Amino acid sequence: MGRAFEFRKGRKMKRWSAMAKAFTRIGKDIVMAVKEGGPNPDANSRLRAVIQNSKAANMPKENVERAIKKATDKDTANYKEVLFEGYAPHGIAILIETATDNNNRTVANIRSYFNKCNGSLGTQGSVEFMFDHICNFRIANTGLDIEELELELIDFGVEEIFEDEDGILIYASFESFGTLQKELEHRGFEILSSGFDRIPQVTKELTEAEVADVEKLLEKIEEDDDVQNVYHTMQE
Repeated sequence: MGRAFEFRKGRKMKRWSAMAKAFTRIGKDIVMAVKEGGPNPDANSRLRAVIQNSKAANMPKENVERAIKKATDKDTANYKEVLFEGYAPHGIAILIETATDNNNRTVANIRSYFNKCNGSLGTQGSVEFMFDHICNFRIANTGLDIEELELELIDFGVEEIFEDEDGILIYASFESFGTLQKELEHRGFEILSSGFDRIPQVTKELTEAEVADVEKLLEKIEEDDDVQNVYHTMQE
């Protein structure tokens, strides 16, 4: 198993605890997808992927339909994806993905979290290079031969495939998302969910007390409504 597997295993314990928070994040993803490619999932691959993720999160169908309808309203605010980079205490790099309709508010909030927790908000490009940006797909496990599947999909950018109790997880380069999505759909695989991850190239082991310092900052960041995902280089 490679780094993607270890990363996934570590993050499984960090899933969103509040279902409402997950629904809020998916709702923003729907708005951005519709604004970008329209409300028809058949013609909008990004929206199609978000709908798959909404099912995986057990988001009611009515909520999804309501979010799509709302997103088509020209008066609905659009969300801009903004990346923040910085350092937590003890030299831990942090990468934050946000979706915001008020960048000034988001910048002020993120900066305040770093300041209050003895961290430092960095400039663009200061830590992003420390993470590999990749995409992932989870498909239903119907008794497929994993090694054979990996060989068949390697030309579509696949870097790693492994099984867990929820199905088969496929990791590929970030740039391969659209190509791989089309190929999986063409082959008739049931895509349960898909998305993107940023995997740290190197992680740092901390003492229990140091971990607590970093967790304090991570918790503040993750509670912010504008924050979609948080990645770091702390060993889990």
